[in-house]
Amino acid sequence: MTGRAGAGTGPGPGPTPARGAFQAVSTALAVLTALSLFLSACATGGTGARDEGPAHEEPMAGNAVSPAAPVSAVPPSRSLTRATAVKLLLADPHVSTAVKRVLKPCVGDEYPVDLSYGELTGGTAEDVVVNVVTCTDVVGIGSYVYREEGGSYKNVFQAEEPPVYAELDRGDLVVTKQVYEKGDPVSSPSGENVITYRWSAGRFTEEYRTRNDYSTVVGAEPTVAPESN
Repeated sequence: MTGRAGAGTGPGPGPTPARGAFQAVSTALAVLTALSLFLSACATGGTGARDEGPAHEEPMAGNAVSPAAPVSAVPPSRSLTRATAVKLLLADPHVSTAVKRVLKPCVGDEYPVDLSYGELTGGTAEDVVVNVVTCTDVVGIGSYVYREEGGSYKNVFQAEEPPVYAELDRGDLVVTKQVYEKGDPVSSPSGENVITYRWSAGRFTEEYRTRNDYSTVVGAEPTVAPESN
């Protein structure tokens, strides 16, 4: 292991005047003086100067210890590419098999995954909102929120009832679930439920929801009907 600059991995200070004092004089005063110098030298020769940052525990001579397994560094959230997000989803045991089947490139290396970044859970790094959509009609089939904890990502929210899509809105998580009645084409749902979640006590809790019923008249505005929790 390579020692840090200034760390006390080398030998301590040189020999003290103790040995010379024992050989030169035999009085009790000389013995006490030499012993005092010896103890003072031992107290200052173990560590040396320390750099800023966490201290490293150095193995002692004759009692070497195996270093702990290195922890893989996780890149900042904005460095999480679509390909990396796909690997994260495939390795997540909470993601359904149906969603994992869709995690293939649509064209070339373009994966059907949308990424958003922002502060949702109050962590030290930005959270990542991942939406998985179909390649053909771009229908959302899974929405997830990953929080960075201890050098890895943790799944703290998921919704897999298609069609579904999650977005960030001023620190809240807004999930839209389209509603289809019998006979509705994929391009024309009958309405949608918009649910707002907020991070509280280590989890997302529902704050409120709104139901939007779409009119069948072309160009008409949808009617909005708030729903209670």
